[in-house]
Amino acid sequence: MRKTTKSLIAVTCAAAAFAAAGCGTTSENSGQVQNQDPTKNCKGPNEKYTIGMSQANLAEPYRVRMDDDIRKAAAKVPQFDVQFSDAAKDNSKQISDVENFLTKQVDLLMISPNEAAPLTDVVKKAYNKGIPVVVLDRKVDGEAFTTYVGADNVQIGRQAGEYFKNTLLPDGGKIVQIKGLSGSTPAAERDQGFKDGIQGSKIEIAATADGEWERSVGQQKMDALLKANPDIKAVYAQNDPMAEGAYLAAQAAGRNDLKFVGIDGLPIPSGGIKAVEDGRLQATNLYPTGGAEAVEAAKKLLIDCQPVPKTQTLETELVTKDNAADVYARLNQG
Repeated sequence: MRKTTKSLIAVTCAAAAFAAAGCGTTSENSGQVQNQDPTKNCKGPNEKYTIGMSQANLAEPYRVRMDDDIRKAAAKVPQFDVQFSDAAKDNSKQISDVENFLTKQVDLLMISPNEAAPLTDVVKKAYNKGIPVVVLDRKVDGEAFTTYVGADNVQIGRQAGEYFKNTLLPDGGKIVQIKGLSGSTPAAERDQGFKDGIQGSKIEIAATADGEWERSVGQQKMDALLKANPDIKAVYAQNDPMAEGAYLAAQAAGRNDLKFVGIDGLPIPSGGIKAVEDGRLQATNLYPTGGAEAVEAAKKLLIDCQPVPKTQTLETELVTKDNAADVYARLNQG
């Protein structure tokens, strides 16, 4: 009896171990990042491909432009069918959106994550399934993606900081910073870069608020910042809509003396470049959407059967009154 019992226990344990292995200690559910052949889904130019694009939100003009740039570029690739989802700033919804794309068995996933940490696991799940993943603008944690397309946010922040130090406030002074959504990688990186850029100057960041990347929130936060910090000279906002919101709050408070700098530089009538031309902002910093580059990466992976770089860094540029009209015209060519 003892021998039989031991045998049954051994068989049960072996079966449990086999089941555990089958459940995926080496599958997409594993905490480990699997080796991926990024061109595995490539079937050449004679096939059709479905791409899922998971957008963080469509409240920001920048994200609307990103989707538009993807549509425009994908329209030139007849093999591509791009399906879009809007997470509306909700991490749980974005996770569900990605899961839905996986259920549809998309050939490639594009994603601009709302926040890094909450979206990391579901992106890793897609990647470990062998689906190529193109991450745009905002990052996820770790290396479970095929390629990241975006500008260097630390560099952009540094560029803005150096403009403050060398041109806008060479004699120093107090300023306030309006950051983007906490938990999104550009917010932390643009803050770090800006502080690097103003190092050695007499510029003091008197206060910082989270404007959630939105104009209306930036306006509300600026109203409170002004009341608490009446002696500030300028505003560094981590995107143009928040800078415009801060400008409106300052106008309402009768503070026509303040200077404003943003980031994005969208080449649209309501974008940051025109705001610089019109004098509401003293400068903006170009932050390309990466939409066209993301589609080109998808084409290489799915149609051309070519690998792509792990990181694709897009070029930025400082836009001031001196070059705003030229930059706007150049970016709208074609």
